[in-house]
Amino acid sequence: MASVSLHDLGLDRLSIEERLQVAEAIWDSVVRDVEASPLPEWQRAELERRLADSVANPDAVRPWADVEAEALARAKQ
Repeated sequence: MASVSLHDLGLDRLSIEERLQVAEAIWDSVVRDVEASPLPEWQRAELERRLADSVANPDAVRPWADVEAEALARAKQ
């Protein structure tokens, strides 16, 4: 796929507000298309496996705050 710029599409002539509206419209159309697309069987199976594992092992999780703090501490070393 060829790269297309804002200039190629004429979007560089729009105001910031108009460009934000275009960006939101594009994002909304992507979300609609993704939501309308069925999951591949392998992905559905993986999600079901993860859900079953989560239900079977409810204590085998870590709070996001702990994971984030650990990652930030490692990044500072």
